[in-house]
Amino acid sequence: MSSNLAIKLRSGTQKAHTAAENVGFMKCFLKGVVDKDCFAKFLGNLYFVYTELETALASHQNNPVIGGMYFPELNRRAALETDMVFYYGNDWRNLITPSNNAKKYIARIQELSASAPALLIGHAYTRYMGDLSGGQMLQKIAQSTLKLSSYEGTSFYNFDQIPDKKAFKDKYRDALNAVPVDDATAESIVAEANYAFSLNMQMAEELEGSLIRAIGQVLFNNLTGSHNPGSTEAAATN
Repeated sequence: MSSNLAIKLRSGTQKAHTAAENVGFMKCFLKGVVDKDCFAKFLGNLYFVYTELETALASHQNNPVIGGMYFPELNRRAALETDMVFYYGNDWRNLITPSNNAKKYIARIQELSASAPALLIGHAYTRYMGDLSGGQMLQKIAQSTLKLSSYEGTSFYNFDQIPDKKAFKDKYRDALNAVPVDDATAESIVAEANYAFSLNMQMAEELEGSLIRAIGQVLFNNLTGSHNPGSTEAAATN
């Protein structure tokens, strides 16, 4: 059986992590340039993705591989629903639709749930560990830039059932290392985590046209012209 899946995921996704931070939308975000409408669309896409991912994980919670990685306290769907009400009002369900790349992401989750559920771990790791790490920085930036009070509009990043994030991430890594998979499956999970990064990058890139219209091409070019070596990468490993 395999061991050190947590280490394999961390080392095996470092390049993808840095590449994700170099998507124009995220580079602007990290530099404090956040457009409210774009941010709402960003969270809206994540609502559809997390709804699919959390439905898949719950359906496989008795699977010998998935079961040990099923942590419902991580679930983001309800928090994202709160954010959707904030940005779009009570009729939000009739006002948002997943983007083309969000649909692609959802289809991949559905495919894995039907044929290779163990690989869902790669998606859960990529999203949740990012949300608990660099995502906390993004929340502070959004709160400051959009002048949001408390967690209004950023409930997505608020893990109220996980008071000690560092302790939980340690617990999560221990659970990863205990997942009963062989080396080949472990490598497939790492490959899927890298694909999850790619899918997230594609969703972010899809928003760049709207962001450019909001802030202007010149400012966008100035903000995205240099390579980012990975400002949240250190935070993601804590």
